[in-house]
Amino acid sequence: MEAIKIKEVCPTSTLELITRGYLILDVREEDEFLECTFDVPRIMNIPVSQLEERIDEIPIDEKVIVACLTGQRSYSVVQFLNEKGFTNLLNMKKGLEKWIQKGFPYKGQTIIEEKSCCGGHSHCK
Repeated sequence: MEAIKIKEVCPTSTLELITRGYLILDVREEDEFLECTFDVPRIMNIPVSQLEERIDEIPIDEKVIVACLTGQRSYSVVQFLNEKGFTNLLNMKKGLEKWIQKGFPYKGQTIIEEKSCCGGHSHCK
């Protein structure tokens, strides 16, 4: 069987596609989702740990962008769902972390730590 190439989009493209009606499928665990998430009109949360039991909740005929914190879990989920017959899937590269860094809308407590220039030494403000 031929490997399916995973299509990926960056957060900027994701923001544009959301305006065209794409659904965000956030595959982070529920506690992560409740702490901080994308502030977009169409989003659903199905954690990776529940994916097999809840696969029927994912609309197979809709265009879906799969996302997580960094883009790694979502990449694996896109591979899995492709094997199950889903064809309208995109993986969001670099995930919610990059989304927040770009200043795009999110809800909840920020999960991005401020990085200092030198590792947080006392002389660095």
